[in-house]
Amino acid sequence: MSPYDWQEIIGVVGVFVLITTVTTVLVWQLAATWRAKAALSRENEYRALAERAVQAQENSERKLDEMQERLRSVERILKEVE
Repeated sequence: MSPYDWQEIIGVVGVFVLITTVTTVLVWQLAATWRAKAALSRENEYRALAERAVQAQENSERKLDEMQERLRSVERILKEVE
């Protein structure tokens, strides 16, 4: 076997390692991008859910204020009737 045969073998192994490394890094980055998009989607869904919860809470507070005002009115009327 001549020294050139070993150089060819080392070159083939080096190219194989390079292709494997590049492919691994590419797949890794694609997976990281996919995970980031999924996380962003979840954050947007949680944000929308939180906004709906705040809106429901504000509606409940407004209705409670209206009911308290009505109750005061009824109490005033009852006191006047007595």
